[in-house]
Amino acid sequence: MTDWSDLKYVLETVRQGGLSGAARVLGVNHATVSRRISAAEQTLGALLFDRLPGGYAPTEAGLDAVRAAERMEEADVELSLLIGSRDRALSGRVTVTAPQLMIERVLADIFADFCQLHPEIELRVLATNEPLNLSRREADVAIRISDAPTETLFGTRAADQRAAVFTSHDYADKLRADPNNQLDWIRFLHWPGLPEEIRSVWPNQRVALAVDDMVAAIGAVRAGIGATRMPCFLGDSDPQLTRLAGLSTFAYPSVWVLTLADLRRVPRNETFMQFVSAKLRKRQKLFDGSNIIVD
Repeated sequence: MTDWSDLKYVLETVRQGGLSGAARVLGVNHATVSRRISAAEQTLGALLFDRLPGGYAPTEAGLDAVRAAERMEEADVELSLLIGSRDRALSGRVTVTAPQLMIERVLADIFADFCQLHPEIELRVLATNEPLNLSRREADVAIRISDAPTETLFGTRAADQRAAVFTSHDYADKLRADPNNQLDWIRFLHWPGLPEEIRSVWPNQRVALAVDDMVAAIGAVRAGIGATRMPCFLGDSDPQLTRLAGLSTFAYPSVWVLTLADLRRVPRNETFMQFVSAKLRKRQKLFDGSNIIVD
C-alpha cells in the first residue's frame, strides 16, 4: 500500500511542473520532494518520472499514480469537510487567506481585536494575492476582492469599494503649479494604458513606468515618479499620498468574506466571519472613499 503522503509529492510535482514548484507548495525543500518520490517508486515498483535534463517528466505509471492521488485527495478533503462541519467547539484553528496590503492597512487591527475577544481560537493567516483553493482545505475562510466570487463559496459582501488616482504630495504640487504639465502615469502590466476618464482630463500624458504589483506601484508613487489608480482604502490611508484633483472615483471590486458551504456552520468559522464582516462594514467610508473631502 503506497503512503498517501508520498503520493502528495508525486501529485504536486506534476501539478506544479517540477520539483521546485512542488517544494514551494508543500513547504519543504527540493531534496525532500525527490526523496518522497523515490519512496513512492520503490513501494510501487515502477518508475514514476523520467529524470531529464529539463526536469522531471511523468511516465505512464506516474500519470496513473497522479490519477489515484487525485482520488485520494478528494476522499481526504471530503472526510475533512465531513468531520470539520460537525465540530461545534468555539476553539481551535481558523486558517484565513487575505491580500497582503489589506492585512497591513485594515485587517491586522481587526484580527487583533478578534484574538483578544476569542483567545481559544488560533488564527493562521496566509497573506497572498493568489486565490487559494478552499475546497482543498488550503484555508477555512477567504477575504477576497472580487466582482463575482466563486459560486461554490458561501459568504457575504462586507464592503463596496471605489478607487481613485493618487500621487505624492510633491508631485501634486508640481501639477497644480502648471496645469499644462505632462501627467506621468504608472500602469500595471495587465492594463492596456490610461483609462479614458483620465485621458479626457489629462490629454498631455505618458506612461512613465509599468509594474506588476501594487506594492511596487505604491513605492513608485511615493517616490514621485507619477500617478496611478488604486483602491481608496490604500491611497487614503497612506499619509505620503494624495488624490489627484479633478477626477472622480472609479468602480472597484467589492470585499467579500467567504468559506465553503460545509464549513459555514462551524462555530469558530461562523464567529470569525461575522466578526470580520461587521468590522469591515463599519469601515465602509474608508473603502468607498467618502470619508475624504477632495477640494
